[in-house]
Amino acid sequence: MTLEEKTAQLVGYWLDQNGLVAPMQGEMAGDQDADGGRTLADITRHGLGQFTRVYGTRPVEPDERAAWLWAEQRRLKRETRLGIPALVHEECLTGLAAWKAATFPTPLAWGAAFDPDLVDQVGEAIGDSMRQLGVHQGLAPVLDVVRDPRWGRVDECIGEDPYLVGTIGTAYVRGLQRAGVDATLKHFLGYSASQAGRNHAPVHAGPREVADVFLPPFEMALRDGGARSVMNSYAEVDGVPVAANGELLTDLLRDRLGFDGTVVADYFSVAFLEVMHGIAADRGEAAAMALTAGIDVELPSGDAYLQPLVDRVRAGEVDEALVDRAVLRVLRQKERLGLLDPDAFEDEPPTRIDLDTPRHRALATELAAKSLVLLSNGSVDGSDAPVLPLRPGASVALIGPNADRAEALQGCYSFANHVLAAHPDLPLGFAIPTVREALTDALGSDAVRFTAGCAVTGDDRSGFADAVAVAERSDVAVVVVGDQAGLFGRGTVGEGNDTESLDLPGVQRGLVEAVVATGTPTVVVLLTGRPYAIGWALDGVPDRTGSVGRRPDAVVQAFFPGEGGGSAIADLLTGVAAPSGRLPVSLPRAAGAQPYTYLHPRLGGPSDVTATDSTPVRPFGFGLSYTSFAHEDLVVDPTVSSADAFEVWVTVRNTGERAGEDVVQLYGHDVHASVTRPVVQLLGYARVALGPGETARLRWSVPVQRFAFTDRALRKVVEPGDVQVWVASHAAASEPGGTVRADGIVAAGDRTGPPPVPGSATRRAVVRVTGPVREVRASDRRTVTWERC
Repeated sequence: MTLEEKTAQLVGYWLDQNGLVAPMQGEMAGDQDADGGRTLADITRHGLGQFTRVYGTRPVEPDERAAWLWAEQRRLKRETRLGIPALVHEECLTGLAAWKAATFPTPLAWGAAFDPDLVDQVGEAIGDSMRQLGVHQGLAPVLDVVRDPRWGRVDECIGEDPYLVGTIGTAYVRGLQRAGVDATLKHFLGYSASQAGRNHAPVHAGPREVADVFLPPFEMALRDGGARSVMNSYAEVDGVPVAANGELLTDLLRDRLGFDGTVVADYFSVAFLEVMHGIAADRGEAAAMALTAGIDVELPSGDAYLQPLVDRVRAGEVDEALVDRAVLRVLRQKERLGLLDPDAFEDEPPTRIDLDTPRHRALATELAAKSLVLLSNGSVDGSDAPVLPLRPGASVALIGPNADRAEALQGCYSFANHVLAAHPDLPLGFAIPTVREALTDALGSDAVRFTAGCAVTGDDRSGFADAVAVAERSDVAVVVVGDQAGLFGRGTVGEGNDTESLDLPGVQRGLVEAVVATGTPTVVVLLTGRPYAIGWALDGVPDRTGSVGRRPDAVVQAFFPGEGGGSAIADLLTGVAAPSGRLPVSLPRAAGAQPYTYLHPRLGGPSDVTATDSTPVRPFGFGLSYTSFAHEDLVVDPTVSSADAFEVWVTVRNTGERAGEDVVQLYGHDVHASVTRPVVQLLGYARVALGPGETARLRWSVPVQRFAFTDRALRKVVEPGDVQVWVASHAAASEPGGTVRADGIVAAGDRTGPPPVPGSATRRAVVRVTGPVREVRASDRRTVTWERC
């Protein structure tokens, strides 16, 4: 291979750079614009590594684009000297980001569902569509751990707990790759800890936080999921941009974790070493830094890895062996994907492509239903009767800016909000009933009266009067408020749409309060991409006398539930389905309490030495149902097995009068360690469906490596000592109890304390991990397994 042929394999080419779907895209498109009148054959005369988003940049007919792509791949095989087809990548965070493709719930809803098996099936369905279109690599999942809900990209994330993120993200990787599409883990590493929740801001995380919070999801997806590609973070961690950080991209990712796939650059991040970080003098130096650090492929185009890199190599300033290293990784990936097979693309391209099949729609609706979180239903103390499910025959005032908008159901990386926002005259191309349409179908047109009341943003309250009038004439009011996802200022949440406030956008709180003031029973449905500070809606706001005024009778949280979301919400409201989602993030008290995580040490919680209270309004893992569950008979095996695991049993009982699904959560706390540890930590979870009065006995196998942490010498270790273990309905629903030891001594004596918010808790036990400090290897098992006994 000539040097030009090698570097051609290390870049993408973005055919349709119209619209705005990447940071600073307008400023960074100059080099490709310089192609002028050159044909694609001229541009790819030395070959091409990847085609960038041929389906996902503008609306294209899938059949027509597939025919074009097959022809282009054949041209690359026949008209370039080496005859190597291009790998094709696309975004696939909420489904394939292409026109007419199914839109699934946003990843924050994946976390709320607590159902890895279902997410695995969703990943496979998305991958099937991609592979059918000739797409080989998907730029998902996002494994960033939420640290600050003010960050606009929260809706792309799975949750605030590394284990939840890791298990759900790994499931998506397995499903996508089983369909023959390489998953790309992003954003490696620490991106979500950006200062003050601002996109592309510096990250001030220490090495222990990086290793113990941000790294585990990637480690799980690599080790357990076999992920084949990784994308770097835009962030700079402690002053070093990740795109130029060989300690992260090579020493950690490859040497310690054993990753042997390709590392691709987040769009323009190589050039950003010059443009935004200012550590490279020009594109050639940026290319040298990124290539040396371990970035194999520059995306979305070849701003740095083409001529600037060639010039540096020929000048003797960059070792060509670094180019060879990256090229070999790229060629291995293409070989494994079948791109180097003699018959690649010699078949006919697909026709009559259906990207929204009945299977897609069923999975999308099921995941949406399992992700809906019931936050309140009646009073906290139970003195008021629940308003949900709605009483049969009740007339409903449906109010709110998100009640009748399909875009309000979809996340930032949906094609509708990512691309079609710039093409308002085009239809979505698939069926996505709004809440209004779904509720009208369920109750009948005579039972539902609709008015928007206000917009998502702005200060226009002129529609309040109509909302009040409609509410006063109805038996119950359902107010649907929240976000509009978008990119870089074109929305209230999404990439580049960070916020300084966690109040509902615009005048939506005022709309809710105006409806509540009518005295009509009121249900609030939040269609959002981040958790908002809604304590006023859940617990009320005391006035000067200390009394709390009226508040909504029920609140439902929906994190952009996708094309099946409207139907799932209607089913929940009418009682066709029972809510079973749980919060994957803490519900914040205020923007000023951020950043916050439930995984805080003792000093991270409320205390008498500060006047501020960071306690969330609702904790991680919280969610109500239309039935009730009890967790009983906790038993911890007094011995740690030869596999360095201990076993936990608990009985789950449906104590209510209707069927439902419980998300049983296993928590732990390291009582005493050489560095401070979280006061509570998720160890495992299980989703269990039970009929009225039914019980199930669950058994967990918990590796002691779940208690591993980075010690003062920056080694990942498991220290001997006592670890409290308990089962609960959320992260705040228990108090410390007695002991059960894992060194052969069986102890008893437990107690249960009242949870600070509604939910059940079980007794707490203590496992004793014995022996010397043991260093954790990358190959050690750290995933909790469970079964229904």
